Amino acid sequence: MGSEVGMRVLITGARGFVGPYVCDALRNICGRDCVVVATSKDGGPHPAFGQIEALDVTDTAAVHDAIARHRPTHVIHLAAVAALGAAQADPQNTWRIHVGGALNVANAVLDKAPDCWLVHVGSGLVYGESAKAGRPLDESTLLAPLDDYAVTKAAADLALGALARHGLKCVRMRPFNHTGPGQTDAFAVPAFAMQIARIEAGLAEPVIRVGNLDAKRDFLDARDVANAYARVVSSSHDLAPNTIFNVASGVSWRMGDILDLLLAQSSARIVTEQDPLRLRPSDLPCIVGDATRARTLLGWAPEHRFEDTLAAVLADCRARVAKA
Repeated sequence: MGSEVGMRVLITGARGFVGPYVCDALRNICGRDCVVVATSKDGGPHPAFGQIEALDVTDTAAVHDAIARHRPTHVIHLAAVAALGAAQADPQNTWRIHVGGALNVANAVLDKAPDCWLVHVGSGLVYGESAKAGRPLDESTLLAPLDDYAVTKAAADLALGALARHGLKCVRMRPFNHTGPGQTDAFAVPAFAMQIARIEAGLAEPVIRVGNLDAKRDFLDARDVANAYARVVSSSHDLAPNTIFNVASGVSWRMGDILDLLLAQSSARIVTEQDPLRLRPSDLPCIVGDATRARTLLGWAPEHRFEDTLAAVLADCRARVAKA
């Protein structure tokens, strides 16, 4: 896929876990002449981007100014409260960032760069209770979110869908679970891996505290998710505004099996213990997504074996423990 002439992609929340992967994917898929403007609440130097411009998406005037100055052809809106725990801890802030921030970006695009495409990164968690039907979730599945994180992601998703009727060229992404090197241990896979790395280094007792190991989740490598976003950018001229894409593998992994794969890569003798604090009341037994539309319209498919992703996360956690 070739790059459009003069493609300029502004990324919000670029300092987050997925930001650097998106930067790599844009360079690979859209070509070197794709200009990336990285923004994040905290600006400053960054190894993936060189420099990140400070931009708080909840600051309406600042967002309008940034869109007016950069005149992007595309915005990838990543800025979010990443972890479910943090979203639950301060729901008001989560609404401000997820819904207020998304509307600020959308309105700035409509006002200052109406030809710009907005790629909104939502979440597969918006389907929530609908997963209990036991079928793979496609884009027409009823949104039935179960917690503050998912409710605010769904609210932003729906608000942008309504703005598309007023001319917003928006693509709504609904990625399912993804992981990779660089993710914080507020998430299950790096939480497992970091505990193993600390035990191996003699920094922790040989016990891993776990939540519900029977939950099954659809997992992807962060590089595959970033590829989906970049493919939307590169093929936006062929897409209808207001297209919705699930980004999912279509395979559900039992959390206990993920832990077993990580433990199998360690020579340490480790036991697991259930931690009541890690058991979430809204745990859905199985979540699996259907990304047929992304395969059909974007030519996208996951390219990385999840077993290899797990090995990379563990290697990253070992390196971080060794540096600490």
